[in-house]
Amino acid sequence: MPDAAEGTGPDARRLRVWRDLLTAQRRITAELERELNDAAGLTLAQYDVLLHLNEAPQRRLRMSDLSGAVLFTTSGLTRLIDRMEAAGLVRRKRSSQDRRVVSAELTDKGARALRSAAGVHLAGVHRLFTGQVSDAELPVLERLFSRLAAGASAATAPTCAPQAGDETGDEEHEHA
Repeated sequence: MPDAAEGTGPDARRLRVWRDLLTAQRRITAELERELNDAAGLTLAQYDVLLHLNEAPQRRLRMSDLSGAVLFTTSGLTRLIDRMEAAGLVRRKRSSQDRRVVSAELTDKGARALRSAAGVHLAGVHRLFTGQVSDAELPVLERLFSRLAAGASAATAPTCAPQAGDETGDEEHEHA
């Protein structure tokens, strides 16, 4: 392990903040996942897909674009979409111009499921995160998280995304 005293690694305080961030993220997403599942029968991953499709033009995104938006590997997204399509929440559409291009499209049932789940999800986000952030903290967190998101390489994001059959990306923890 790098020696923080020699300047080759983070100091103990920064490591504690890092661990607190991971713990908070896991606990918050586990609670949001539980609430969504209890109220609407959805996972956070499914909610995220439905939200992105709902916001897309014609409620449709190419699978490759959707994969990048929800930070899933292509194969992980394929399995998730398989389950969502079987439930009637989305449907696959082949491009009429290029048969190799497949899109996912939000169905009316998927739109209803999203509307049904949104209130529970947003109330949970407020209770567990946004309601915990003061007006003074908000601009600091906004700058910090924007910088962290921009610094994280989009090329490496899918390597830490959910894999084969694992919607959560981390079987050890109950979050999406």
